[in-house]
Amino acid sequence: MKKIIAIVALLGLTACANAPKELEGQQVFYAFDSAQLSDDARDNLRAQALYMKKNPEINVLIEGRCDERGTTEYNLALGAVRAGNAAHALIRNDIEPERIKTISYGKENPLYPGTGEEVWAKNRNATTRVK
Repeated sequence: MKKIIAIVALLGLTACANAPKELEGQQVFYAFDSAQLSDDARDNLRAQALYMKKNPEINVLIEGRCDERGTTEYNLALGAVRAGNAAHALIRNDIEPERIKTISYGKENPLYPGTGEEVWAKNRNATTRVK
């Protein structure tokens, strides 16, 4: 029984160690024309949820973004779905929905200037901001 408790405690410490030191500016990235969360994105959001559980006073805004291709309307809708999927991942990890707001910037407010696939890949994201 002591071995089981020790293993569970160790797993708990490992999970907490994966939580980011800062929540502000954490990003998850998406494939072109997709709002599906990758395994890396789910891991990042799980770590963000751990941080939020340890800091219950923190609320977040999740900003959905797209690259510069496509229409403004399409990218606003896609950015909203990306932000929403990131928010739902936090909720599935036991974060209260009222602690999370979302906004879509589509392609209108890129974080990374420039053009080309390297820049586009960075701008296809959901960015967490502490409110």
